[in-house]
Amino acid sequence: MATAAAGSRKGGRGRKALTAVLDNDANISAGKADVAAGILSPPQKAKRATSKSKGKAAAAAAEEQPSVVDAVSELQGMLEKLRLEKEKAEEMVRERDEVIRKKEEEQDRLQAELKKVQRAKEFKPTVSIPLVKSLIEKDQEGEKKKGKGKAGHERKKPCPAYVLWCKDQWNEIKKESPEADFKEVSNALGAKWKALGAEEKQPYEERYKQEKEAYLQVVGQEKREAEAMKLLEEEQMQRTAKELLDQYLKFRQEAEDDGDKKARKKGKKKEKDPSKPKQPMSAYFVYTQQRRAALVAEKKNVPEIGKITGEEWKAMTEAEKAPFEEIARKQRKEYQVEMAAYRQRKQEEAASQEKEEEEQKKIMKQEALQLLKKKEKTENIIKKTKEQRKKKVDGAAAAAADPNRPKKPASSFLLFSKEARRQLAEERPGVASSTLTALVSVKWKELGEAEKQAWNGKAAEAMAAYKRDMEDYTKAAHAEAASGGGAASPCASSSASS
Repeated sequence: MATAAAGSRKGGRGRKALTAVLDNDANISAGKADVAAGILSPPQKAKRATSKSKGKAAAAAAEEQPSVVDAVSELQGMLEKLRLEKEKAEEMVRERDEVIRKKEEEQDRLQAELKKVQRAKEFKPTVSIPLVKSLIEKDQEGEKKKGKGKAGHERKKPCPAYVLWCKDQWNEIKKESPEADFKEVSNALGAKWKALGAEEKQPYEERYKQEKEAYLQVVGQEKREAEAMKLLEEEQMQRTAKELLDQYLKFRQEAEDDGDKKARKKGKKKEKDPSKPKQPMSAYFVYTQQRRAALVAEKKNVPEIGKITGEEWKAMTEAEKAPFEEIARKQRKEYQVEMAAYRQRKQEEAASQEKEEEEQKKIMKQEALQLLKKKEKTENIIKKTKEQRKKKVDGAAAAAADPNRPKKPASSFLLFSKEARRQLAEERPGVASSTLTALVSVKWKELGEAEKQAWNGKAAEAMAAYKRDMEDYTKAAHAEAASGGGAASPCASSSASS
């Protein structure tokens, strides 16, 4: 009933009277209503599902919007990171390229230096060692050999007069006192020396004086020669260094002009002495030499020829080998004779070379002494020039030399030097003046006493004439001073002629 009433309230707006509905009818109507509701319900659910899906899509879109922004920002960060890494990698590549470039430049520089060193190794100067230095070194080696490795003996100083007297008196004192020791003998000699008079000591003192003068003269000469040789050595070394520098600069210029060309000729091997006799052949080689022509005609090569001749030689009997051994024996004898002559010739050449070196050494020594004299003369000239300047500053005028004064004549050596120099100049044209002077000095020292006496006689005659002229000149000068006149000296003509 209630259901029917409710249905009536829902159903219509009219005011018709409600009819009574039985329970069965109510149930039937309720069933219909349920069926109708069932039929009408699916479209409503679909609408709801559609609205729900739209809401979910909107929610999903709302949720997806912030996630895309994050992804974009993340991608931008990754791109920035990649850009930085790329820049860093490019910087590293640039640094590596710079290192490689520097290494290549260093390698090129080293290659250039290596080429320079190789070219410098190819430089072979033609300058020889200065002769003075080589001669000095040879003398030092000879002294070491003579002294068994020692530097050479030192010249002993002369003994004083007392020591010379002690040497003479020592045996007498020992005879008088044979048991006396060294100290007692020395005391006795000292007391006896003090008791001697001046006349008894004089012979020993004179002897000591003579020995001392000779010693000082020899030592002074040796010292002077050593100084002169050192001076000459320095001059020659300077000359050699200049020549070596010129050769090197020329070589370097040629090497630079050639560039990097490798057309460099290797140094030639040391040539053997062509005059030395060849080694004699053995009997086997004599046989091979005779057999070779036939084998070459058969067109055999060198290894085959060696093999065939070796087998044939082994198969030969002593009688068959005898002729070849005889030829080899004769060749050995000839070789021994030739070698003996060769050695003799070499010894003569060595002796001649040694003699030539000694001669050259003498010449070099004379040149060295002349160089030293020239240096001393230059120093004296400088000294005199300074003194003259000082005198001029002080107001002292130098007196002019008298042209009428007789000239001092040449010494015997100068007379000989004039003649010898003329002959040497004819024999050796183009020789330096210093070498000629050295040769003249050597020849003068090698002259005998008789030859020197002849030149001394000529010099003595010239000196006697000079003294006579000087006497006349002095007398005339005194006469002029006394009279106060200015007449010319009567010996002017004789002075000029001398």
